[in-house]
Amino acid sequence: MSSPPEIDQLPGRPGERFEPYVRLVRCLMPRTTCVAMFGPAGDLAWSSEATLGPDLDLTSLVDEALLAGRSNPDSAGQVRVLPGSVPVYLCSLRDETRRLLAILAIVCRPPDRRDTRPQDFSLAYALLSPVLECLRRELVSRATIEELTHTVGGLDKDLNLLLAQTSPDSSGVAPDDASELQALLQQTVEHLRARTGALHVPERGVTLVRSGSAAPPDAQFLMRAHRRLLAMAQSQHTPAISNDTRSAENPEAFPYRVLCCALRSRAGRFIGLLVLLREAGAEPFTLRDAHIAEILGRKALGVIESSYDALSGLYTRPAFEQRVRGVVTGGESSQAWSALYVDVDQLHAINENAGMHVGDAVLAQLGELLRHRLPPGAFGSRISGDRFVVMLPAEVHDAENFAESLRAGAEQLAMTNAHAHGVSISVGVALFDGGVDELAHVLAAAETACKAAKDRGRNRVEVYQQSDLSIVRRYADIGVAGQLREAIDAGRLHLDAQLILPLAAAETARPHYELLLRMTDEAGRTMGPDSFLSAATRYQLMPVIDRWVVGHVIDALKPRAGVLEGRALGFTINFSGQSLNDEAFADVLIEQVESSGLDPALFVFELTENATVANLVRAEALMRRLRALGCGVALDDFGTGLSSLSCLRQLPVTMLKIDGSFVREVLTDARAESMVRAIAQLARGMSIITVAEYIETEAICARIAELGVDYGQGFAIGRPIPLAEVLLELPLPSEPATGPADTHGGREARPSRLVG
Repeated sequence: MSSPPEIDQLPGRPGERFEPYVRLVRCLMPRTTCVAMFGPAGDLAWSSEATLGPDLDLTSLVDEALLAGRSNPDSAGQVRVLPGSVPVYLCSLRDETRRLLAILAIVCRPPDRRDTRPQDFSLAYALLSPVLECLRRELVSRATIEELTHTVGGLDKDLNLLLAQTSPDSSGVAPDDASELQALLQQTVEHLRARTGALHVPERGVTLVRSGSAAPPDAQFLMRAHRRLLAMAQSQHTPAISNDTRSAENPEAFPYRVLCCALRSRAGRFIGLLVLLREAGAEPFTLRDAHIAEILGRKALGVIESSYDALSGLYTRPAFEQRVRGVVTGGESSQAWSALYVDVDQLHAINENAGMHVGDAVLAQLGELLRHRLPPGAFGSRISGDRFVVMLPAEVHDAENFAESLRAGAEQLAMTNAHAHGVSISVGVALFDGGVDELAHVLAAAETACKAAKDRGRNRVEVYQQSDLSIVRRYADIGVAGQLREAIDAGRLHLDAQLILPLAAAETARPHYELLLRMTDEAGRTMGPDSFLSAATRYQLMPVIDRWVVGHVIDALKPRAGVLEGRALGFTINFSGQSLNDEAFADVLIEQVESSGLDPALFVFELTENATVANLVRAEALMRRLRALGCGVALDDFGTGLSSLSCLRQLPVTMLKIDGSFVREVLTDARAESMVRAIAQLARGMSIITVAEYIETEAICARIAELGVDYGQGFAIGRPIPLAEVLLELPLPSEPATGPADTHGGREARPSRLVG
């Protein structure tokens, strides 16, 4: 219970509430000249007289009465005599717990000369006891009301603090997580009137210390006592309070009052603590303080868990991007920043050979390495499984040096790893010279440089430079890949068809059309595969594209299945080496052809020689399944590989497409002419059809025919036109069949091979 309240009236003017008590005292003791009340600290609370006057100095008497009252809880009071034989009755007023609430001093006139002794205190107390009891009860009631008011006020402040932690920021700008944690800790320290507060989560790399006064926080004590504090928090599931401070009798106690709150993960695992310190002479910590600290500790833990990656202790990607926004909008515009993109080399090999737990240990060690080496102002994030990004307040040259030291540090991880697996990283560096909207671009540039580092041998650092053509192409591919994904989703892919016409050596053979993929961008411009093939290959989009092509061709041909079955036409469809590596692709392809209702002989599936050699076993298996189904199989770009002849003996190929580099030079290069003639003769001996690509003039066409090539393809024979136009020339099943469509119409588009 709190101390008795101070009366709001001025001393010397009786308060309205106490005036009835003064009158009752005067009635019971007519010789009363003054009634005054003193608080438990000896201060005058109120008096019936305007001033006590110099002759009524009651201070020493009240102090004596207070001392006696505290030493003897059963003491009702005492009587003392002032100079001039003035009696003063000092009555103790106590609550139910015998705590001293006030001293009521009653000053009387001196006794008559015939009786020099004052009235006995016990008689006076018995006479006044009804009045004293009423006054005591009122003081208890007033103390209770004040305590409730104080408690409600404290609870109101607690509620306001907690509401402030759950309400959104009225500014509409999300604070970055670091400043949010700092502000939360500072508010906790100030609200709970602590000298020092600390938030410590070692595995997330979070250690914050704040002071609640002008005095600096006692960080030295926290460093010395952190093990005891950790043990104190970890041993209990509720906040621990230690209000006993160091003394001669208890030298092992803390020099501060301590409130220690454990921070536990959702799984209940201890991961850190919130510590609050008060001076030894300050008010002890209470259970309410502990409850508030526990709630705010959970709030801090929520911020940490949503903002910091559990494995590496670095920022999560959303928190990283939020921090970048804070740095860019709030930092100095003259500060140069660089971005680092870090990729762990061949982490999948470590996972496969030693287990996922070893791979996770490598990522955790790399996160710790980054946290310990980051200079002031720098911050990092694990943005995906084995990839990290760092924002460094430095020019590119300094960032490159930091990246190199980081790379060297990663190599040392292998020496400390019990499994002794080699660890290395590839790092890309790019200058961040834009605003917050440029973050995606700078990370893409740094990622491009990182991938270039991997291409050039791994375990190295590369800087994004406009003069490095391979890096620039990689960077361009990032944007193109995004456009390609959007085009697939939006239905902006379509197929052109280019005529493959029989030459003199095979005039009775049927014509074919090679189906060529095109993409329409958002501006309506048509893009050939040369514009997006690199991006599709680099970002593993080829299997998706190949499936789209096969499905689209079958859907386009189905309405004319009856007409096509009786016509001498064929369609060649390209697919990529990436689809060969897709275990499900072969089954999907066979099932689509079988269930289409179309004659399988309409289709010739085309694969480049290099892709075939790279995955010879799967290529041969798929080719044999296609041949068994009745489809043709073509080998594209034939003649450029080192294993051309051995492939030809092993694979069930029905068509060879001679590489265009030989065809273009057939009139000017004797070696090119010899290669074309040799391939044509070899294929004829093996009953394989040959096709010469890139026939761009009538002279080349004539010479190719003389060399014994069966088919020709190129501008001199027919330019690519939309597949829909070719199919429109074919009659529907109810229409009479006529000769092949005239597909020699002029087109300005350069012929281009289908993807793969």
